[in-house]
Amino acid sequence: MPYDPSLPVNSTKVRAAELRGQFNGLKDLIDAVSGVTGAVVDSVTTLPAGSQATVDVSVVGTELHLSFGIPEGVQGLTGSDGPVGPPFASAIVDSVNTLNPGEPATVDLIFDGTNVRFTFGIPQGAMGATGDSGQNGEVTQVDLNNALQTTLAQTSSNSNNVNTLDNPFTNDPPTMADMELMRQAYNDLVLALRRP
Repeated sequence: MPYDPSLPVNSTKVRAAELRGQFNGLKDLIDAVSGVTGAVVDSVTTLPAGSQATVDVSVVGTELHLSFGIPEGVQGLTGSDGPVGPPFASAIVDSVNTLNPGEPATVDLIFDGTNVRFTFGIPQGAMGATGDSGQNGEVTQVDLNNALQTTLAQTSSNSNNVNTLDNPFTNDPPTMADMELMRQAYNDLVLALRRP
């Protein structure tokens, strides 16, 4: 179908075959122009519903420049409100699984219609170095203090500075903003529990 600048006709529904024919007609025109090495779409503008679609074509150097005006569709009918969903009740930790040392921590999150359910995967610490064989007998207070300091240095950081999620979610179902709060709280907890 050759390109016809009078199509589509005003106040008619857009038909795929007609638009496809127009675009193919434009392509044929582009292919027929000698010296054109490429095409650039400079703009696509949304026109009011019922407007005639437009296209402006110009050649700059060896490039074909196109600017389209495409009418938006007519406003559809307003749909009816759906039923009210179940209330968001609480967050539940279904399980906490131990992962191998060096594996990244994981969290699976699902919403079952009432509860947000978590499954955590937390890697265990790497095996510590073998200690020197000491003498049999009593442990001195200095050795005990040094051992406690070494043990504490290998444990996770204190999570007391991590804020709790005390405010209930007010949206039903939870919004992406609510889920983002959950994600940030989880990240705060993981970072606080990581070893220094």
